[in-house]
Amino acid sequence: MPHTDAPLLRALRGERPERTPVWFMRQAGRSLPEYRDLRVGTRMLDACLDPDLASEITLQPVRRHGVDAAIFFSDIVVPLRLAGVQVEIVPGRGPVFDEPVRSAADVDALTARDPAEVSAAASPVAEAIARITAELGDTPLIGFAGAPFTLAAYLVEGGPSKEHLRARAMMHADPVSWHRLADWLARVAAAFLDVQVRAGARAAQLFDSWAGSLSPEDYRAFAAPHSRTALGGVHGRVPLIHFGVGTGPILPDMRLHGLADAVGADWRVPLDQAAGMLGPDTTVQGNIDPALLQAPWPVLEAHVRDVLHRGRAARAHIVNLGHGVPPDTDPDVLTRIVELVHAEAS
Repeated sequence: MPHTDAPLLRALRGERPERTPVWFMRQAGRSLPEYRDLRVGTRMLDACLDPDLASEITLQPVRRHGVDAAIFFSDIVVPLRLAGVQVEIVPGRGPVFDEPVRSAADVDALTARDPAEVSAAASPVAEAIARITAELGDTPLIGFAGAPFTLAAYLVEGGPSKEHLRARAMMHADPVSWHRLADWLARVAAAFLDVQVRAGARAAQLFDSWAGSLSPEDYRAFAAPHSRTALGGVHGRVPLIHFGVGTGPILPDMRLHGLADAVGADWRVPLDQAAGMLGPDTTVQGNIDPALLQAPWPVLEAHVRDVLHRGRAARAHIVNLGHGVPPDTDPDVLTRIVELVHAEAS
């Protein structure tokens, strides 16, 4: 099968391959015992920047589940680390920054860093991807980056938060500083995506995990333009997927004026409804409810079949979860989902 005929890439072009492609966000990671064994004694960001570990972890779920794509094992804050920002991922909490960015002076200090530093420091990323693609063969690798709003939400808060109040406040209290920060983050994300595509990624996904906390008006004014910048550098080079959580009210905006070839919907929006909102020129991705991975198989099977049925309303469908794989998921359940999806006619 030529690389361009991979089911995922065909679906991103709007075609209906013989089998519906399926992969899972966070498929590489904590749900796999082989991952947990490999990560013993290694901090998350160190693992992301170790070519041996990053390549092996990326490949583990492809070998185990038979998914139609690998997603590069990394983290949305990796390009910030490459740009010289002090950040650590604290187990059980998430990304934590030594110096939150909350004032105009903080923004000045951060944005004085050249986003090109990301490319200069990213040789471990390129090396890992070269190893991954050599083993994957015709199975495509998806590169990814965090969207500027989600990165800013972490930076301004200093770590994870539920409502991102400080970030949303900055948008209106100091819009000039906000746009300078978001533009810098967009260029950092763009540089990170460029490294991955140059190294061999065949598609890319932009994760705007916290975009659902924004009103449609704020998303359009303060987030979407910067997400377009983040994706602009690789647009036309590889197909693009855009995903956020809780984005039902802004789902049409997630197309980014046609920049995204596919838009992921979380479990809150039925895929036939999402397809109607996105229109005939966008592939849908999703949207198995991660909570149902704990349900008895007959319940989960009926849900997966319903997702497949509703996905037929779109021009093409990529099966995924409505968010990432929970860490306590039984890996055999994911393998069984892949087998079910592949057995169904597209």
